[in-house]
Amino acid sequence: MKSLSAFFRTLFDSRFVALVRKEVNQILRDRQLLVLLIIPPTVQLLLYGFALNPDVHYLKLGVVDYANVSASRELVSALTENHIFVVKSYPPTEEELSRQVEVGELTAGIVIPPDFRRNISQGKTAEIQAFIDGVDANTAGIANGYITQMLRQYNFTLAGVTSNPIVKSEVIFLYNPGLSSSWFFVPGVMGFVLTLIGSLVSAVTVVREKDTGTLEQLLMTPAEAWEILLAKVVPLFVLLMGDVFLALSLGRIVFSLPFRGSLLLFIAMSGLYLFVGIGVGIMLATISKSQQQVVLTAFFINLPMVQTSGAIAPIETMPTFFKVVSLLNPLRHYIAIVRGILLKGVGLEALWMHALALALIAIVLLTISVNKFRSQLS
Repeated sequence: MKSLSAFFRTLFDSRFVALVRKEVNQILRDRQLLVLLIIPPTVQLLLYGFALNPDVHYLKLGVVDYANVSASRELVSALTENHIFVVKSYPPTEEELSRQVEVGELTAGIVIPPDFRRNISQGKTAEIQAFIDGVDANTAGIANGYITQMLRQYNFTLAGVTSNPIVKSEVIFLYNPGLSSSWFFVPGVMGFVLTLIGSLVSAVTVVREKDTGTLEQLLMTPAEAWEILLAKVVPLFVLLMGDVFLALSLGRIVFSLPFRGSLLLFIAMSGLYLFVGIGVGIMLATISKSQQQVVLTAFFINLPMVQTSGAIAPIETMPTFFKVVSLLNPLRHYIAIVRGILLKGVGLEALWMHALALALIAIVLLTISVNKFRSQLS
């Protein structure tokens, strides 16, 4: 017991603990930094979690119904029953319908010919014409697919198909039975928020030392360079881990995000990724001369990381070149790890390649940033 108490007494009287205490006091006095650690992650997670949604609803539909019979009205009703389309206007002519699509008043339009009812009653093909605004390719593709699906179902209704099909398929959606888009986006936003906040906070705290002149005072102390740097990293790491739990809590409470994997593995991988963010931040601080330059440089680096990480768009949809480049993106590996732990409940046996890549990138970034920081101190 005496040796243990002597160890703790020596530890708390050491220069490193004194530097850590100084950093903690400095952080607690900086209200802007505390606000940066709490408010932006909360707002960004809620905003992107609700706003990023690939599902398409309430597309503005125009209908030119030359037939104006019960069959044509049933067709329009079939297109609008699931609220994918909402009828906004009934233009009198095709030219007016085309104009409304052109100026953006409508997303899509259909033209039902005058002989629609006669062709149906005679068993002939009744052709209709559809206009779709193709500026938003994703929305246009979904709208086209939905129109095709509804027309096929409408054909079955008219034909009176009641017999059971010979081949019947049953589709089961794994890991996300409700196809909730927030379950896909929220883990990506968690990684994006940790990247942005981690790099900005760590960079700003170091640059502020330059601006206020306290870095020169630290150089006059008998502390080693590693002690100065580690004393800065430890409090930041603890504070950023708070952001990890804040983001996880918001995902669970607001978006009902499942947690099917190991909490310990999630904490370990999140801690590893925080070292990546801190490494990026320290590197930014060593090459920047002011806080404004840090912020601009951070956005220049972070935005490409987000775009090639799979946080918003799947990796599979990217060109081959960017697929290869994204392998060097630590955010890609962290998001794959988070989605695997939270949604699939898998462990290191399935995620070890992403974990290894993340560890190697963290080591490289920390080594470069530490060497640049030490050379700057010297």
